[in-house]
Parts: sequence; C-alpha cells; structure tokens
Amino acid sequence: MRHTLASAGAAIILLIAALLPAAAAPPAVGLLDIDGAIGPASADHVVRSIERSAALGHGLLILRMDTPGGLDTSMRTVIKAILASPVPVATWVAPSGARAASAGTYILYASHVAAMAPGTNVGAATPVEVGLAPPGDAGKDAPKQPSPSVAKATNDAAAYLRSLAQLRGRNADWAERAVRESVSLSADDALKLQVIDVLAPDLPTLLASLEGRTVSVLGQPRVLHTGGAVTVSFTPDWRTNALGAIANPSVALLLMTVGLYGLVFEFMNPGAVAPGVIGAICLLLGLYALQLLPVNYAGLALIVLGLAFMGAEAFLPSFGILGLGGVAAFVAGALMLIDTELPGYGIPPGLVGTLATASALLLFGTVRLAVKTRRRPVTSGAAGLIGMLCTVEQTGPRRANDAWVRVEGELWRAVSSTPLAAQQQVRIVGRDGLTLEVVPADGGKVAPS
Repeated sequence: MRHTLASAGAAIILLIAALLPAAAAPPAVGLLDIDGAIGPASADHVVRSIERSAALGHGLLILRMDTPGGLDTSMRTVIKAILASPVPVATWVAPSGARAASAGTYILYASHVAAMAPGTNVGAATPVEVGLAPPGDAGKDAPKQPSPSVAKATNDAAAYLRSLAQLRGRNADWAERAVRESVSLSADDALKLQVIDVLAPDLPTLLASLEGRTVSVLGQPRVLHTGGAVTVSFTPDWRTNALGAIANPSVALLLMTVGLYGLVFEFMNPGAVAPGVIGAICLLLGLYALQLLPVNYAGLALIVLGLAFMGAEAFLPSFGILGLGGVAAFVAGALMLIDTELPGYGIPPGLVGTLATASALLLFGTVRLAVKTRRRPVTSGAAGLIGMLCTVEQTGPRRANDAWVRVEGELWRAVSSTPLAAQQQVRIVGRDGLTLEVVPADGGKVAPS
C-alpha cells in the first residue's frame, strides 16, 4: 500500500514538473512598424493591430517607430487607441538613426512604455502649421507676437502633450518646451531627463529590460512578463496598403481628374457606359481620399470649377475661353489643395503641370473639332434636306405637280411648280412642315425605270 502511494505521489510530482514550464511561459508580444509620416493608413493599421493583439491575448504590443511627424487627426486617432487599449503599448524609437519628431513625440508620451535605441532623437513637437513664420518675417531679427490663432493652437498642443506626460509620470516641463520651443533630445539625454523609460539597442534587450515592470493599463496595475517572449509581427494587409495609396494627395487629385473627365465623356457619348462607370468610381474614391486629408476647401472649389469649365468647353464651345479659364483655375486649386507643410503630403508641381498640359491639349483638340464642325455644311434636320436628289414614286391623282417622293428610304409629300412624272429625279428646294418643295433635276428628264 505504501509502495503504491509513493508511486502515485512521484507520478503527480513529475506531472506538475512537466506542466510548470508551459504554465510559466510568458504571453506573446506583438510588434508593428511605423515608418514614415503618420497618416490615415498608418493610424488605421495601429488601431486594428491593437484590437488584434488584445484578441490574441498578447502581454505587450510594441510600436517600432521612425517618423518625421504626421497629420494631427491621424496622431490623435493613434493616441486614443493607445489610451483605450487593454494591452500595454510600448513605443520604441528604433533602429539607430530613427526619430520621433512632431506627432511621434506625442505618441511616445502617450504609450505605457517609452523606449529609444541609441543614436535616435525625439522632440520638435510644435505643430507644423503654426510653427511657420508669418509671411514677410524672413530676414527680420525683431520677434513678433504670434497671431491669436497661432497662439491658440500652440497652447492647445502644449497642454495636450503636458497632460500625456502627467498621465504617464514623465517629464512634463520638457514636453511643453518641445512644443513651444521645438527642442529635441538624443536618446541618452531623454533617459536622463525622464522623457523615456528604457534605452534598448535591440528587441531582445528591450524585452529583457521590461521584464517585471509594472504599468497602468486602464487604471489598473499590470506586471509585464516579456523575458523570452515570442514576438508576433503585424504587417500591413491589403486594406492598409490600399488606404495608403488612396490617401495620397497626388493620387486623390488624379482620381478626381479622371473621374470628372470620365463623366464628361459619358455625357458626350451617352450609352458608352464604361467611361461613366469608371469616372463615377474614381470620383467617389477621390472624394473619400480628400476627406481623410487636410484639404483647403478654396483649392478644392477651384479644382472642381476648373474641371467644370473644361467640361463645359466640350458642350458650349467658346473657342478656348472657358477652357483656358478652367486650366488656370485647376492649376491654382491644385497648388493650394493640401493645407499642410508636412513632408509627403504636398502635390508635386510637376504633376500639376502634367495634368494642366494634358487638359490644355484635350481642350485644343475639342476647340479644333468645334471649328471644323462649324465650317461643315449642315447634313441633318430640315436644312440637311435642301439640295438633296430624290425620285418621284407616284404623282397625285388630281394634279401632276403633286407627288410622293422617296428620301433616304422615307416617303414624303412633294409639290412642284411644274408637272412631275413617276420615276423622275427631282431636287428638294424647300420644306413646309411635312411637305417638300421640289423642282425637276437634270433638265426635267424622267429617270429610267
């Protein structure tokens, strides 16, 4: 009996020993990269990656970031997702040579863990739109008071970054200086000034440094277990790639142009179908892209007006006046369409010039066709019948100068000042309603039967 109990106890101990490593294995860690300007596509990728990481039960999600900044709306979307995330989020500025400028600074401060690799920098968080010098200030040494709108935007940005710093227990004074003075820090200095929490040259070092660290997630303390954790990468899918392509100002302008031209071509040739379908799809995609971007609505109005003028030239030929005005409005609107100076969000002047040249060539062809059409004699309607030759089918039963003639396969009633005969060729010289006025052709000879 004792031998049996001893054997059972040994088996239980061995079973527990076998299960302990599996139970103690840390949860997986998610990893995604933010490389480049932060826009609608990258913001959507971050939001959906946080949701996936939570659904998979990850213990941590790492944002490996290298960005010069981004759009304010996209930045705030990312920050809201981080603050509401049930999974701790660590933002790691890496690899060496990377930066977290402007919008990247805000995201770094909002994260549960802020980390940087050696040789990186953070800061310059002044909003780009309000950080530009007012026109006419270049070369002047005397400082000027900022306008009320600039001061309002700067104060709002400073308060926002300070609130994030206080939430995460980081250096709030330097955060405000990063907004008001556009200062930057190296990774070593950022660690000394408590702007970041960890300095890690590579991913294994980062995971080892975070082992056992306690962070606050949704107001509750959470201990991180990242030592030796498996890393799961979240790569951009087709949706992110498609959104990134569409939400490009140059692509949006192209879609708008192709869309409106497609609809104009469909109206010019009803029943072609394909230009109308393609044009409608491109126009809707272009409008969707523009609502994701910081658009100057005066520029958008000028683009629409210019395209409308160029389209109207095809229906109301003004010998180039409407068309040239449309090209000028299109160029002016395209140059001022995007209301930001962020890198990667401007429309290249070369693209604007190419589209304007293509539109001008199309207008030249339209005007040339209109001039040729005006010089061409009328070949349809009542005027098109005058001068045509036709054959008398039969004469009237009462009067020889009252007959029926066949014109392009149709029978018309005809009258003449001279008697007519069947199968005689006559020429149309006038029309009164449904009655044609004819005269004998070829000296009044009767056509052979």
